[in-house]
Amino acid sequence: MAAATWTTKGVFTGRGGARTDQAGILSGNLTVRTTWDASQAHVAVRYTDTTQWYTLAGSPMPCPTEHDSRQLHQAVVEAVRVGGGAAVPVPARTGEWF
Repeated sequence: MAAATWTTKGVFTGRGGARTDQAGILSGNLTVRTTWDASQAHVAVRYTDTTQWYTLAGSPMPCPTEHDSRQLHQAVVEAVRVGGGAAVPVPARTGEWF
């Protein structure tokens, strides 16, 4: 089974932060991690330099390819920077996250 993980540290949330399933809204300096398991992308966030991960609202997301999961990771990072209770963005079409 294929698997891949992307992690981006130092993502400062926009006003309204990022919405998690376990802790509600997180804001400030976050780390975003996307793990792809060949069929889904699992997205989590944590305060940078801490150990507790929180599932980002909307995760897991069906994701058919590693390339798509990398694009999704970048879209999540951008959404968290915007804030507004950011969650995993829903693609307009498969493989297109913006």
